[in-house]
Amino acid sequence: MPETPPIHSGLQPSLGPWQVLFYGLGSMLGAGIYALVGRAAESLGNAIWLAFLAAMVAALLTGLSYACVGGRYAKAGGAAYVTQRALGRPALSYMVGIAVMMSGLTSMATGCQAIAENLEKALGMALPIKAVAILIVFLVGCVIARGMKESMWLNILCTVVEASGLLFIIVVGMKFWGAVNYLETPTDVSGVGSGITLALVLQGAVLMFFSFIGFEDILNVSEEVKNPKRDIPFGLIGAMIVATLIYMAVAITAVSVLPWRELAASKTPLMEVAKRAAPWFGGIDRIYLGVTIFAIGNTALLNYLMGSRLLYGMSHQGLMPSFLGRLHTKRRTPQMAIMVLFCIVALLILSGGVKPLAEATVLLLLVVFTLVNVSLLVLKHRENEPVDGFDVPRLVPILGAVVCSVLVAVRVQSAFTSTKPDAGVAPLIALATFMVSYVLFRLLKPKAASAVAPL
Repeated sequence: MPETPPIHSGLQPSLGPWQVLFYGLGSMLGAGIYALVGRAAESLGNAIWLAFLAAMVAALLTGLSYACVGGRYAKAGGAAYVTQRALGRPALSYMVGIAVMMSGLTSMATGCQAIAENLEKALGMALPIKAVAILIVFLVGCVIARGMKESMWLNILCTVVEASGLLFIIVVGMKFWGAVNYLETPTDVSGVGSGITLALVLQGAVLMFFSFIGFEDILNVSEEVKNPKRDIPFGLIGAMIVATLIYMAVAITAVSVLPWRELAASKTPLMEVAKRAAPWFGGIDRIYLGVTIFAIGNTALLNYLMGSRLLYGMSHQGLMPSFLGRLHTKRRTPQMAIMVLFCIVALLILSGGVKPLAEATVLLLLVVFTLVNVSLLVLKHRENEPVDGFDVPRLVPILGAVVCSVLVAVRVQSAFTSTKPDAGVAPLIALATFMVSYVLFRLLKPKAASAVAPL
């Protein structure tokens, strides 16, 4: 008699090592790099490549911790699951989950509105921006509801397009390499260069660190990875290394083609680099407009995917209502979580004023990174925890927690000392988000399943 196919009660493992790598690379290679190069040139001059290198080292500390955690605890709840398992504080785990979810939701809301605005420019006609943005969220949700394989094919397509835009700049500008001093820095009022100092590199690293944010999303899809012990470390660390190589090559190309002062003054620095390096390429503005749409769309896709798995995982932890853990009987996708996220993002788009919230979620993520590093340290000290697969020395999560804590302090300090109006709003929103999520936890009183309590 024919064998009965296995019945899967949970999410369907379908991701291999290269799909995990493309997932991480797609999360990191966003449209932000096109503006960050100009901002970094203002501080570091021709030495912006050093800022990317230092930022990668700082981000890799937490990335290594996430690779270790994802391989050993392959759960859709991600950071919330690990925090609860290590620290046994349901309220804290709930706050961590809300923080991660808010980072994805606000990114989706701002990104889909940006896509609608870019479509308006590309088509040369007025569009109802908010309505188009909500339609984009709906279409992305339909892809995710269809299945993980379909979502990954779309992710690979978008990642290839957004990477091609950066690789084109590298290829056409490579002939200019070696034309400048790559250690030249801005001069002070007396005309003397500041030189490469640790403080200057760290200043640039703090700015560039945020171009690596996105690797953490892999943790929330770890339950759908075929061999998480092998594939998550390969995909996560590989994505960070590939992103760093692309970023550094783009930075070197940019300052080789265009003087760093012009980069710093330009609103579209990399587009100016492409025009200068390839004057024969007609319509390059429209090409990069399309690349931007794919890049932002990919970020929205992966954030939506991450958020749906996060809600599903937290539901199984007892931190969210049980109906969010329901899966489609055939496709094994968290259909209720996908629907709830669509409603929340649509409301965020309609409400407006999402930008300050998006800036606040960067702080939320840094706090989450700190807690995941601390959680890994606790789990490594505890007996009877998994020890096989990818591992890191205890120094890695210690340094990761320190780096992320310092970045939180730097962001808060710069916000309250800045002369820009409303600069201090983001830290206050971040604090309010934690407080509101704690109040919600006390009011809703989720079960906080004991299955993930400390052993």
